[in-house]
Amino acid sequence: MLVSKVSNIVTFTTKGQVVIPSKLRKEFEIKVGTRAAIIATPEGILLRPVTREYIRNLRGSSKNKKVWDAFQDDRREERER
Repeated sequence: MLVSKVSNIVTFTTKGQVVIPSKLRKEFEIKVGTRAAIIATPEGILLRPVTREYIRNLRGSSKNKKVWDAFQDDRREERER
């Protein structure tokens, strides 16, 4: 996957929403309903799409089973809606 080096400026709505430019949505395979992890970093806010690839990369990265269990519970609830 190529990572865009071009900076994009977005505007926040009153609800704190932003529109991610189409080119970036395609590049990172973001579709309607895609969830994102929001991470505070020293540089600012990082939005990381929760895709199959992202989940695959998480496997084994946490020895804390509670995190994985919470994630699984959230997915189960999402399917039941």
